[in-house]
Amino acid sequence: MARKRVLVTGGAGFLGSHLCDRFIAEGYHVIAMDNLITGNLENIEHLFKLEQFEFYHHDVSKFVHVPGKLDYILHFASPASPIDYLKIPIQTLKVGSLGTHNLLGLAMAKKARMLIASTSEVYGDPLVHPQSEDYWGNVNPVGPRGCYDEAKRFQEAMTMAYQMHHGLETRIVRIFNTYGPRMRLDDGRVLPAFLSQALRGEPLSIFGDGSQTRSFCYVDDLVEGIYRLLLSDYHMPVNIGNPSEITIKQFAEEICKLTGVELNIEYQPLPTDDPQKRQPDISKAREVLGWEPKVDRAEGLQRTLEYFKEKVKVPAERMVN
Repeated sequence: MARKRVLVTGGAGFLGSHLCDRFIAEGYHVIAMDNLITGNLENIEHLFKLEQFEFYHHDVSKFVHVPGKLDYILHFASPASPIDYLKIPIQTLKVGSLGTHNLLGLAMAKKARMLIASTSEVYGDPLVHPQSEDYWGNVNPVGPRGCYDEAKRFQEAMTMAYQMHHGLETRIVRIFNTYGPRMRLDDGRVLPAFLSQALRGEPLSIFGDGSQTRSFCYVDDLVEGIYRLLLSDYHMPVNIGNPSEITIKQFAEEICKLTGVELNIEYQPLPTDDPQKRQPDISKAREVLGWEPKVDRAEGLQRTLEYFKEKVKVPAERMVN
């Protein structure tokens, strides 16, 4: 029997590469597509030797063609960290709009089911807590983060239009803060920043007073939730994340304890429109998918630390025999 074929856009990125691994493990033929603006071939180079894996170097904002049948499309192409989308806001808007449109057209042509990677950022700086899927959000469309937030909100609207108007099979995952191996050290998000700084013996940069909260989900748990959502019969948005909430200050303390360094914090101004609260309500994922996170933060951070130790250049005086 022929393998089912899945296209993963953003396949060389942090989440995309882990999804490629999962679908290969499940026996699929995987086509990864990435323009490598923020993705890295190192994340998928272990897959190149496999006959059931292909890589297309392509920007999905331009016309997308994939020969042969496709069963599933997972659209994960997009800059996802503030440091990236503040640098390339127009590409961020294009991949969420034109890229999504191109891939929905491809899904129609191939009669494929399409899952889009949306984000907790569609909730903006939320006025309800925790955030459930029926909350419409508090987003500033003309602020510096608007390029990402609104690209994702448009992406959801476009996907729902194809679902309602064309009867296309679609799935929408709203991803909350996720971490694990293959995160970029310089991606500007709090976890890689803290781990890199701690390993180098530098002060940890906290924006604002550190009272803002985040909820961190280990990547394996997230991939499991996405996999279940893709294969489910549910077409409305679903939050996937870990509801275990922590302040940024507490998180800095955890990272210092984990890496064995003294707590040394450098406070910096809070960026415009930075969300003060971030915690998913995952009752929908529990009910519809039978999913909840399994990896606790201590275990997930330990696994992530091992990866970062190999990547971060540690000063000689900090080397431990």
